[in-house]
Amino acid sequence: MNGIKIETTDLNLYYGNHHALKAVTMDIRADAVTALIGPSGCGKSTFLKALNRMNDLTKGVRITGRVRLDGVDIYASGVDMTALRRRVGMVFQQPNPFPMSIYDNIAYGPRIHGEKSRARLDAVVERSLRRAAIWEETKDRLKKPAAGLSGGQQQRLCIARALAVEPEVLLMDEPTSALDPASTLKIEELLLQLKRSYTVVIVTHNMQQAARVADDTAFFLAGEVIEKGRTKRLFSGAQDTRTRDYIAGRYG
Repeated sequence: MNGIKIETTDLNLYYGNHHALKAVTMDIRADAVTALIGPSGCGKSTFLKALNRMNDLTKGVRITGRVRLDGVDIYASGVDMTALRRRVGMVFQQPNPFPMSIYDNIAYGPRIHGEKSRARLDAVVERSLRRAAIWEETKDRLKKPAAGLSGGQQQRLCIARALAVEPEVLLMDEPTSALDPASTLKIEELLLQLKRSYTVVIVTHNMQQAARVADDTAFFLAGEVIEKGRTKRLFSGAQDTRTRDYIAGRYG
């Protein structure tokens, strides 16, 4: 039985006067993939960013409620933001490799955190690229610009870059929406591997993807969590009519 890695309690978020998240209370299991589904603008990405305080970077945001990581409130005073974002990494919708070599993209985070040993950096780069299932494609071109990779390769590179600082949680905001079907399949296969070692939370508009990769699924609508549960149960017998309608493609 998986333990609980993240708990949110009465989480509310406001962009100025706009109430974007409404009393979201949810548990996220460790070493599992949790999918967040729902129509555009329903709060999925906002909730995702609340899990490592990325919303703090947006002007006019106000947050109430609690988000606990291993039982500790990440919004409490005195929280080390650098340490938090090292523990809770983020992969965005569009691949965003840094304008540097493949090697330096992966080594960037460890260097920022003080790693200077070339031997240890070499080991981190190889381990991270292997974990992201892109080592064989990049091992002979580590000094080449990351921009030379295909879109799907760039996204796996960004996953490797996030893994290089040894996070415990990986947040992924529609990581395959800009990719072709073959690249999407590789990312989905990777997710099934990653959940053995990491807690993964993924925003997706692709119902089939959620059904394929997620252990748990939460349905968001207008800033609220309408229903959350094991993916198989939710997709085969959702309790709420709105959830059933969305999964069936009747709106959204």
